[in-house]
Amino acid sequence: MAGYKDPTDYITHHLTNLQVKVADGWMINVDTVINSLVLGFVTFGILWLVARRMTSGVPGRLQAAVELLIEFINSQVKEVYHGKSTLVTPIAITVFMWVLVMNSVKLIPIEPLAWLTHMFVPYWRPVPTTDLNTTAALSLSVIMLVIWFSIRAKGVGGYIHELFCTPFGSNPLLWPFNFAFQLIELVSKPLSLALRLYGNMFAGEVIFLLIGMLGAVGIGGVLVAGLLHAGWAIFHILVVALQAFIFMMLTVVYLSMAEEHH
Repeated sequence: MAGYKDPTDYITHHLTNLQVKVADGWMINVDTVINSLVLGFVTFGILWLVARRMTSGVPGRLQAAVELLIEFINSQVKEVYHGKSTLVTPIAITVFMWVLVMNSVKLIPIEPLAWLTHMFVPYWRPVPTTDLNTTAALSLSVIMLVIWFSIRAKGVGGYIHELFCTPFGSNPLLWPFNFAFQLIELVSKPLSLALRLYGNMFAGEVIFLLIGMLGAVGIGGVLVAGLLHAGWAIFHILVVALQAFIFMMLTVVYLSMAEEHH
């Protein structure tokens, strides 16, 4: 913890985003944007290269791993989604892979990464999904897809009819109550998606920071911190993958529900 006043300063520093002001009251978390884009380009660039070099013979390890992943996601989608759109599986793959990779940055030890980034900038949060802006943006994107799937399946008129006539009936006196119910349901979906992912990732990051503070105790503290970090990281591998899987499955469920006629 050299260079920090106290444990509070240590944690606050690591939880502060590198921001740029774009207007009064409007800030951009530069580290979140850059990390998300870089991880996305690298991940999907690798998948694109694997697809370009895919062979029908005995696959290599990377191709085999990608094929297993795609088959797994496709099987999960088929169990939940019963519509006709061919876009759902690609959407599910994109959501799962991007969230998984962004979550996985958390497994990198905090201090070496902070030492590297702080050589260039005063603040840098490496895990995009510990920023509520990231999870909220992902969730809003999902809900925009849900609205688009609903309109595509039911038409503009059918979707408007559903908003005002479901679930209590088509009596004009019930239209405000139906619309309020539908609006609450529509808002609660992205809210639950965003907060679930953010809460789990943020809590995990705080625990990693608490473990990292043990390194200030001395040699013994460094050894204990290393062991605890390894143990928590191993456990957190499950959390990282599980949160990506849950986000993906809820996305598929919402898209499936969007095409159901009421």
